[in-house]
Amino acid sequence: MGPRSLVAATLTALAVLMTAPAVGQKGALTTSQSEAIAAYERALVDFKSILAERRRQIDAKEPLPNLPGQALYLARVAVISTYKDLTDAMPSRIGRPNKFEIPPAYFDAEIEPLIDEYSELFDVMEAPPANAQNSATPFKDVVDLATVIARAKGLPPDHAAAAGRISLGLFFAETNGKQNVRNGRSNTYMGSFQTGPSEDRNGHRKWQAIKGEIAAIDPQLSARDDKEEARARSIDRRFNHWTNVRDGLMNAHAEVFREIPAIVKTLPDPIDQMKLFELIQIVPTPTRAALKSGDLLNYRVSSPTIMKHLRNNSIFAFGRADRARTSASFREILAAMWLFNRKFEKAMVKYAEIKGR
Repeated sequence: MGPRSLVAATLTALAVLMTAPAVGQKGALTTSQSEAIAAYERALVDFKSILAERRRQIDAKEPLPNLPGQALYLARVAVISTYKDLTDAMPSRIGRPNKFEIPPAYFDAEIEPLIDEYSELFDVMEAPPANAQNSATPFKDVVDLATVIARAKGLPPDHAAAAGRISLGLFFAETNGKQNVRNGRSNTYMGSFQTGPSEDRNGHRKWQAIKGEIAAIDPQLSARDDKEEARARSIDRRFNHWTNVRDGLMNAHAEVFREIPAIVKTLPDPIDQMKLFELIQIVPTPTRAALKSGDLLNYRVSSPTIMKHLRNNSIFAFGRADRARTSASFREILAAMWLFNRKFEKAMVKYAEIKGR
């Protein structure tokens, strides 16, 4: 072997020696990565445990604790949060898309069956009371009521139709399109539109104030309302689908229907329109302020109380980075409402069916 060959061979050997440790260390985890994996695994164990406990209690017909859905909800939040922290630490853990349309960085599709069980348990815990008064046409009722209310507020037919579509989205956002349900996480909010007693009374009072206009616009709907009002006289009006939807819309949304022409112009995406009206349900005061500001999307909220309400409704709720936020613009809030997307897509499909398209 000549001098040049010897030098080349030596350099090659040195290169192998120098790179060998690096190759061996490639699979090693950092402390933060190890902690993220451990946190996710603990959250997953806890989630499975509370799912199993609620299932056992329900199957054994044992009394459930107060607010039986709260522990389930918090355990689910912990699973999604710790998974997002894990994928932030290890992007390679981001997997395939999932049937719930949750961004893959927040959710491992392998645990889809756990979320199915979660939903099934809530269906049991939130089942309507025995005296609930269902409607044979629950989705059409929402559209019809919202449309006629919007017309009474002075909207032309096309924008009144938008009010109907948006309100159907609210029905799906609040109860996934189930009528007269209870609430596994609250003893206050009940019914198809999840209203409290004072909200229902306020909505009922406002409806009575415009009932004459409603009768002039749509006598047939007004006659249906008279029947439902009489039918609900002996029960909590929130457990009659028609009266709860009516009063819920009148309480929180009817006045904002006047803003629909400007809202549609600013937010041409129908799902974004639904998100905005859901924010009126969740954080009404800052949402109305944002609408009045003249710069809706850039209007910023920074109140700790408002941020807490958003997180309690699955907005900026998952992962350290999201939860560390102290403020957000409405543009950012709308973008963070991805957990509502699937519900609003269902509403859009149902609305198309109602309209025969």
